[in-house]
Amino acid sequence: MNRIVQLFQRNPTHNLNVYFTAGYPTLDDTRRILKALETAGADLVEIGMPYSDPVADGETIQQSNQQALENGMSVRKLFEQLQGMRSEVTVPVLLMGYVNPVLQFGIENFCQQCAEVGIDGLILPDMPVDEYLEEYKPIFDKYGILNIFLITPQTSEKRIRQIDNNSEGFIYMVSSASVTGSQSGVSHDMEAYFARVNAMNLRNPRLIGFGIKDHETFEKACEHASGAIIGSAFIRVLQENSNLEQGIGDYIKDVKGYASVS
Repeated sequence: MNRIVQLFQRNPTHNLNVYFTAGYPTLDDTRRILKALETAGADLVEIGMPYSDPVADGETIQQSNQQALENGMSVRKLFEQLQGMRSEVTVPVLLMGYVNPVLQFGIENFCQQCAEVGIDGLILPDMPVDEYLEEYKPIFDKYGILNIFLITPQTSEKRIRQIDNNSEGFIYMVSSASVTGSQSGVSHDMEAYFARVNAMNLRNPRLIGFGIKDHETFEKACEHASGAIIGSAFIRVLQENSNLEQGIGDYIKDVKGYASVS
């Protein structure tokens, strides 16, 4: 069984998924950050594949993308770095990025490499649902890789149902249609959106992303979903801490509020 599916069966709430950009702050930090996140208590890890035109990302993640590319990160380099990672980490690991580099690498080759290194799922926000179902789902299924879809407040109920029926793992619930890192707190509109989706009784758990940055926003997300995704705020932690392990450990413990969450 896929590690993502196992996680939500075992732990249906308060799951923290942390995003970081591969090859940032330095080219060889990828494995180091991955290990530190597991040690600190992250439940899932999402590794961003840097791309030269990350349209959905705010300034913080755009800057990390640019730096990672300047450091020499590529899809090929990332797979090299992830070889043997399963001897060190047990948490589910996803790759997130734009579909272009994946298509250039070759979908089958990409999924095969994911399976070889132990990647559990992909998040490709600009891959159309219909295109995935018609052209790529059999390849993903062949290698046991889950494709995680995003929904936004603008996604129709019909599309959400289609995504839910064709998904495994979780649904990435974007809390606003803006760029990453731009939200602060949870607005009434967002709460109405969370309530509307919860009322649909979907079969897949949801994780809420965009605007999660601390214990308060994490707990708020957990009231409405199975957990949350932190991206921009974690990139800032990497920017501000020369001792990565210490900085990562302190931050994740603060977000999860370890006294109250097992």
